[in-house]
Amino acid sequence: MESKNNEKKVLALSFFGVITLIAVVVGATYAYFTAQGGGTGNINVNANTATTDNLSFQTGSAISLTANQEDFYQGADNKSGSTFARATLTANNATNNATRNYYVYLDITSNDFEYTTVDNQAELLLKVTAPDGSEVTTLGSLERKTSGSGANQVTGFDITTQTGLITIADNYEITSTGTVTQEWQIEVIFANLDSDQNANTGKTFSANLIIQEEPMEDEGLAYHETCTPGTMACDIARTYNETNPEINGLYYHDADLANGAQDNSYRYSGANPNNYVCFGATGADCQNENNQYRIIGVFNNQVKLIKATSYGDYAWASSGVNTWDETTKPDIYTTLNETYYNTLGSEWQNLIAESTWQVGGMDYSNTNTAKQYYDVEVGTGQSGYEETMKIGLMYVSDYGFGANPEKWTTALVYPDGENYGTDNWLYLGAYEWLISRDAGSSGYAFYVSSFHGGGVTGGSLNNTNAVRPSFSLASTVEISSGTGTSTDPFVLSL
Repeated sequence: MESKNNEKKVLALSFFGVITLIAVVVGATYAYFTAQGGGTGNINVNANTATTDNLSFQTGSAISLTANQEDFYQGADNKSGSTFARATLTANNATNNATRNYYVYLDITSNDFEYTTVDNQAELLLKVTAPDGSEVTTLGSLERKTSGSGANQVTGFDITTQTGLITIADNYEITSTGTVTQEWQIEVIFANLDSDQNANTGKTFSANLIIQEEPMEDEGLAYHETCTPGTMACDIARTYNETNPEINGLYYHDADLANGAQDNSYRYSGANPNNYVCFGATGADCQNENNQYRIIGVFNNQVKLIKATSYGDYAWASSGVNTWDETTKPDIYTTLNETYYNTLGSEWQNLIAESTWQVGGMDYSNTNTAKQYYDVEVGTGQSGYEETMKIGLMYVSDYGFGANPEKWTTALVYPDGENYGTDNWLYLGAYEWLISRDAGSSGYAFYVSSFHGGGVTGGSLNNTNAVRPSFSLASTVEISSGTGTSTDPFVLSL
């Protein structure tokens, strides 16, 4: 969007009775943010009448953000608004050691903000401080990103396009012999990216905190009810809630799913679920298998796809060295983000979101299950090195969770992982590269082996194996038609 001379814009952030003003600065082609705020919250008491122990809750004000045209301001720092959720437990007397558990959710009821930079820098960031004062660094499948530069650089969870429930505290324990209070601090930061952010003028964001002693009855259903209606992600959530997973192969990986990822993702599993998508073509060309992709799942309100067939056989790194850092990239990076990406038309390229890929790698293990690989690839045990790019490959854990759930307790790597491709729709029947490198050996990366019936192993980087591009779609993408079968794939709205 072009800026006009003397154009005036302002962002108004209100926390119910608390007024936080965000002024958007437009100078030539730049937008800036400023804010002020403070205030008190509302109390919601939840007492257990079965004993004299008392557990009460208090939340700060809800968040409402609206972008309006009004005024100029230049040179503003990043500004933020904050709120809290508080639990207080009082034991019945000084000798009673009372223990209870509770849940905290951030419910984003509406959000039509969008990315305004070509590299999809986070514009709306969430920071969470736990009761012990430490910053929370993992929240389900939310991505942590760093936006801005210099004094304006900020790191937090990217919620620029996020909608629905975010679990802040899951069955969190509070213990007291007298009276104890635990407080969660929530901060929403609007990043000054020193670029034209005017596309978000007129957009709105609304959210409130929920703290309660019982979990949400059906978080998957709540996701469907609060995501943006009509989007592809929302349609998949609805499918999960309306159909038995044993029929459609779609599973919701919350804390209650045995051996699952526990990241609140939706993933397809089993032999051949109806998860085909036409991408890169329209009309009769959708019947061409080279234009068909499949849905790995929904992560953070974005649908992740993988090409249904091989793009070709390529070396992971012809140098034989798996170095992947700020300055050095393996051949597979260029193969995916240049060679393959440039085969797509611009209208299709624009549907692909910039994503953060964990490329630090992991040590080779012949005992890890899908969940254990998930933890060391992208979960709490990951190395921390990330690459922001549009196109990647599937993770070892993606492949692991593609199998029938009864296989999720089986190690993926040979010998236990032999025939892991049985009833696994992600198995191509070929030697196929995965995105994770072997952190313990600079000359190896992980791949799926057809010799081992779909088991995972490590191999020399200069070998040529099948490559299937994988990527996340923008959260606004919608389905126009199709049932998800190979003969009637989902067709996307352009």
